[in-house]
Amino acid sequence: MIASLFLLSMGILVIYSSSPQLAIQQLIFAILSFSLFIFVSNFDYRVIKNFTSTLYLCILLLLVGVLVLGVETRGAIRWIPLGLFNIQPSELAKPVLILTLADFWSRNSATFKNILKSLMITLPLLFLVFQQPDLGSTLTILAIWLGMLFAAGVQLRKISVLIIVSLLLVPLIWFSLQEYQKERIFGFIAPQTDPLGKGYNLIQSTIAVGSGEFFGRGLGRGTQSRLQFLPEFRTDFIFASIAEEMGFIGSMIIIILYLFLIIVITAVSTNVIDYFGHLLVFGVCAMLLFQTFVNIGMNVGLLPITGITLPLMSYGGSSLLSTFICLGLVSSVSRYRKKVDTE
Repeated sequence: MIASLFLLSMGILVIYSSSPQLAIQQLIFAILSFSLFIFVSNFDYRVIKNFTSTLYLCILLLLVGVLVLGVETRGAIRWIPLGLFNIQPSELAKPVLILTLADFWSRNSATFKNILKSLMITLPLLFLVFQQPDLGSTLTILAIWLGMLFAAGVQLRKISVLIIVSLLLVPLIWFSLQEYQKERIFGFIAPQTDPLGKGYNLIQSTIAVGSGEFFGRGLGRGTQSRLQFLPEFRTDFIFASIAEEMGFIGSMIIIILYLFLIIVITAVSTNVIDYFGHLLVFGVCAMLLFQTFVNIGMNVGLLPITGITLPLMSYGGSSLLSTFICLGLVSSVSRYRKKVDTE
């Protein structure tokens, strides 16, 4: 909780330095999300297990509802308008999928047949989110599925077979990508060939990170973000904005906080006797680790730009809500594990 609140506070502070109005909105989202975190953490996770099928059906209906009722923003349909704010069901799909797969693997052994069944559970969410299109959330959902395979004890030989099959499907996946998604990959491979087009985002992000040097330019003084050279500097590229304004020191503090958060979550998963709780916490760990690694990686030019937000720091209510629900589940497992031990 301490690490997550530090990260949340730093994110709001950086957003405030560029837009006080958006910072106030993020603060409201944060209060609502943290309230939900408290509620979920005090709710016995073993009781939630009985409602996984219902939650899964509800999120499927919401994702279908996006395609029917969703509003288009920058060529993507990801949000359902609810009056004062919009909700992004693809974010809520993450904790629901973790719960569903944890329930499934707690009742089934790691056979090829059950691996395929778990994939059948995941595919409808993958397909609906990919149709929006939302490549970042699609990859996160896929990472959750793979992470849960490791948690379920799937043999390395079986995972190797899955990797080989996935590689054979790469051409099919490539042709199913949107044109702008293909351009992001080309831009990552050779950004300098089109510095004002496909490679623009990556070049500006690395410039922002490098210009921060050791101590940073100072809060609110980042030229790349404040002069609008750095795109999406409050969401996808908030780490680059922080690196520019707070420098290497600020960047390392953030990375250490994320590392601390992951270590604490991992410690909870290894100390839980209840198998469902172990799987649940491991799934949350896989989600946070993947999102953090990919977001920071694409900000510093090590990975292609995929549109994955930085958990707890990027602007956005749905992302914040989803992350705090997941952290609430981890807290619930930690709180009730002693009761499990004595039963």
